[in-house]
Amino acid sequence: MGLLLLIAFIATPIIEIVIFIDAGERFGLWPTISAVILTAIIGTVLLRWQGFMTWQRAAKSLQSGIFPVNEVFTGLCLIVAGVLLLTPGFLTDAIGFALFVPNLQRLIALFIKRAIERGGGPKVWVNGQPMGPRDPVIDGEHKTQERSAPLDLEPRS
Repeated sequence: MGLLLLIAFIATPIIEIVIFIDAGERFGLWPTISAVILTAIIGTVLLRWQGFMTWQRAAKSLQSGIFPVNEVFTGLCLIVAGVLLLTPGFLTDAIGFALFVPNLQRLIALFIKRAIERGGGPKVWVNGQPMGPRDPVIDGEHKTQERSAPLDLEPRS
């Protein structure tokens, strides 16, 4: 996963530069710059609108006593979309606009859910052994004992 992120961070600016050069040659400097600014403005308007709608749905869910899982994931997708849309470039704008599409959000959520299930979920280590969500639960109790005297942390001579 780390290697994939490294490749993405290196490849994305290179691809964006190539697209900028090609668009500049085909359409000219000012139309290319105008397109980048226009996509940022349209993206900001869409982000505010969808963010507000998501916020309203989340508030309704919370008032009904239901945790808004879908709305939280939609909010995360909108945050990533906003970052990508404010980053100058046509590739990042295309990915950012794609993240506004609810069906793509559901597909990404399903992919993440399956990846987590395949990995066995979070691990807890007990006595040096990993325990997963399907391992037996061991019930236990603990007792806090008050110290009668403060700890002496001064070096002894």
